[in-house]
Amino acid sequence: MTEEIIQERLRANGIPCGPELSGKLNIYFGLLTEWNARMDLVADAEEDELLDRHMTDSLSVLKTELLTGVRTLIDVGTGAGFPGMALALAMPQIQVTLLDSQQKRLRFLEEVRKATGAENVRLVHARAEDGARKAEMREQFDCAAARAVAPLNVLCEYLLPYVRVGGRMLCWKGPALAEEMEAGRKAAFLLGGKAGTPVKTEIAGRDWNHLILPVEKTGKTPKLYPRRAGTPKTNPLGEA
Repeated sequence: MTEEIIQERLRANGIPCGPELSGKLNIYFGLLTEWNARMDLVADAEEDELLDRHMTDSLSVLKTELLTGVRTLIDVGTGAGFPGMALALAMPQIQVTLLDSQQKRLRFLEEVRKATGAENVRLVHARAEDGARKAEMREQFDCAAARAVAPLNVLCEYLLPYVRVGGRMLCWKGPALAEEMEAGRKAAFLLGGKAGTPVKTEIAGRDWNHLILPVEKTGKTPKLYPRRAGTPKTNPLGEA
């Protein structure tokens, strides 16, 4: 992979990308492929597909207005850092927290943070449900994001407790979203949120049906939520 290829690919998708960003993304991509060989951070694929599936897809939100006014963002279950690390590199003016339950992933992200000079990134080792019960993180963020983590109703319980009233959560989703919407809307309501309209984010040359769903935080999340770790997944909200 080269900086020029990254620049061309992002620009083909309408995503602004100058030399500074492409250089940092290239460093990130190089570390990703190196570490992925020994710890399976992402599914194996050709370089051009890896670029589109993870970096281009994460940054596709920049073609929308969904991050307008956002100053603080938490990526819950960040994994290899998508979308949070990619957004931190593209938007150095916002403070980004990357939360994950696996320390080995955070070690990788610390290497990326140091190599790219991303001073706006903070790493947190915690399960989603546990982190949201800490006073320093509960309802403290303008935006909570997640990509390929869980069904929508489960994501609502993972993310909405982190979001301040007036902020929003953003979910990167595929075609399964249509089947998740009914339960997701119910869960959002219970947690102080209101699901919005999905925004389609096409990737040039790919036939992927990718969407970003915003859920607005309209009221405080009841103290009951999130429930203890593991419960949102085994007993999801919003289901009959």
